Amino acid sequence: MNFPFFVARRYLFAKKSHTVINIISGISVFGVAVGTMALIIVLSVYNGFDSLIKSVYSSFDPDLKITAAEGKVFDPTLSVLDSIRYFEAVEMVCHTLEENVLLEYEERMYPAVIKGVPLNFSEMTGIDTMMRDGKFVVNDGHRDKLVMGMGVSYYLSVGLHFLSPVKVYVPKRSGKVSMNPRRAFNTERIFPSGIFSVQQDIDSKYVITSLDFVRRLLNYPVDVSALEIKLKPGADSDEVQDMIATAIGSNYVVKNRYQQHELLYRVMKSEKWAIYMILTFILIVASFNIIGSLSMLIIDKKNDLPTYKSMGMRAEQIKKVFLYEGWMISIGGALVGIVLGALVCLLQIKFGLLKLNSSGSFLVDNYPVKMEVVDFIGVFGTVVLIGVLASWYPVQYFTKRYLNEKE
Repeated sequence: MNFPFFVARRYLFAKKSHTVINIISGISVFGVAVGTMALIIVLSVYNGFDSLIKSVYSSFDPDLKITAAEGKVFDPTLSVLDSIRYFEAVEMVCHTLEENVLLEYEERMYPAVIKGVPLNFSEMTGIDTMMRDGKFVVNDGHRDKLVMGMGVSYYLSVGLHFLSPVKVYVPKRSGKVSMNPRRAFNTERIFPSGIFSVQQDIDSKYVITSLDFVRRLLNYPVDVSALEIKLKPGADSDEVQDMIATAIGSNYVVKNRYQQHELLYRVMKSEKWAIYMILTFILIVASFNIIGSLSMLIIDKKNDLPTYKSMGMRAEQIKKVFLYEGWMISIGGALVGIVLGALVCLLQIKFGLLKLNSSGSFLVDNYPVKMEVVDFIGVFGTVVLIGVLASWYPVQYFTKRYLNEKE
């Protein structure tokens, strides 16, 4: 056995009655363990929210979305765009048309974005699984229907069983100025068929109806604002994105799900890193206990140093005794913290101990948790690195001082 390690282990796990130094060492281990546990839990909760938000947006957003590089609409019948549906990894291509509109319902008005979609749009995304009332029907075979976000329906006080239709206003693309402002707008009436809830920003912004209705409202016989693409299971989104972007040229922009909400995902990632840095700083503060513990241990054991030298131990080996002591404190605390953090996360996943207190306003009632191996490795490496650095200074300073005194 490595003799310096054996001595360090004896110092840390002495069987004799506990001294102040043993108690301080135990406090050091406890402090490192608590900091490590907090890091594991917080990072896992952020992973849970990230996974939840991605799953929520995946029910509304396509795998890939093609828009015009300039302008709002484009002709989807061009051969270069029509060829996309024949890509091996592409399962479905949907034409969609969006525009800002003004909705009116029984003298209440609200601005929204109307989205025209084909009848099979629910096969593109999982929007039909997000229905809170009614069904996802944009045309019942006889007339067009309107599916509304929960926020829009709330502001307009729309009920599915009311008899009044929703009026949709959009400015005419070409027309003369009139003394009557209403003549400057195209107007259509439509009855709601369902209310969906995806995410607050989407719920308070979007209403969905058939593509034919929006084309008629906007006077766009052919043009669309986007081509939404669903990929086959197992397809590499980034690879297909690059292939499509190369095929259609620079006149169009191809975005994946991350790029469709790039700002949101960047903010979430930045918040996660900010929390990681804050908790790491707390761990650095907790590591001062290691410095104090090692300093007191070296002072207490300074009379043992001549004995070690007489046994043939070199100065570097004596330093290793106390270095190993500090490393065992940090590694022991890290392992205990990781185990406790994983245990708390598993209990939250299984029993949902910590509630959101959302009164039904969120998609989930409990804090979502998702553990990732990368986080465990990163946290363990961070804690060990902090422990190594915290152990180095007192060992170098005090052992050099007392070894020189004995000489």
